Amino acid sequence: MEQASRKKSITDFFLFFAETLNELWKIRSNRQVSSVVVIRQILFTGVEALPLIGFIALAIGGLVIMQGYAMLSSFGQGIWVHKILAQVVVSELSGIITALVVIARSGTAISTELGNMVVSREMNLLKSFGIAPIGYLVVSRIIGVVIAMAVLTMYFNIIAILGGWGFSQIFNHLEFSAFMNDFFSVLKLSTVLGSIVKTIVFGLIIAITASYQGMSVRHASTEVPQRTIRAVVASIFAIIISDITISWLFWMFS
Repeated sequence: MEQASRKKSITDFFLFFAETLNELWKIRSNRQVSSVVVIRQILFTGVEALPLIGFIALAIGGLVIMQGYAMLSSFGQGIWVHKILAQVVVSELSGIITALVVIARSGTAISTELGNMVVSREMNLLKSFGIAPIGYLVVSRIIGVVIAMAVLTMYFNIIAILGGWGFSQIFNHLEFSAFMNDFFSVLKLSTVLGSIVKTIVFGLIIAITASYQGMSVRHASTEVPQRTIRAVVASIFAIIISDITISWLFWMFS
């Protein structure tokens, strides 16, 4: 019984995923995508998270420089600190940490909001007016989350790099231009492209998973927190797997 229920849940998710991709594909002709919902999602996911992302990025950039200099200065390999900053922060940490923050804030909010809409019969009301919930609610949120993820990840990288330069002054009074020259000398195009791809994929995973779990609520309001927890767990799991896969693909073809 449990195995059959799990198979049905997986089938339902892929059907939901396919329908969502279809709505995204015809987005230019889809008049039900709400610009208001997109803007509100960007403001909540992106703008309101800037202080937290900035603080984390500043701390990460500083810690990378401090630990890097502590380990590598005795070997005369100071340039490798910049390589660590480029590879570890830009390629991995910026996307992963930003995604975790977005899951904690926006993923849970999307799942809870859509779940409550199902319980309060607002979904049925939208359908009665000829409005497709996936086009109006889900696609709009996906666009907002992906845009916000891209902006937040870029913001994270900028703050982390600036924080790295600021903390580097403790060990070596390096001019900002010299620090940036060293950084860009080890920053690869594949690292930047990989970060962009991961950002888009992470945003899609978070928005689609949270939306699916929220709209999977059936009758009782007690299902909402359960679905929200599932959305968080499934999003984290999928993001880790996709991060490993994308990193491996770029490593294979770089």
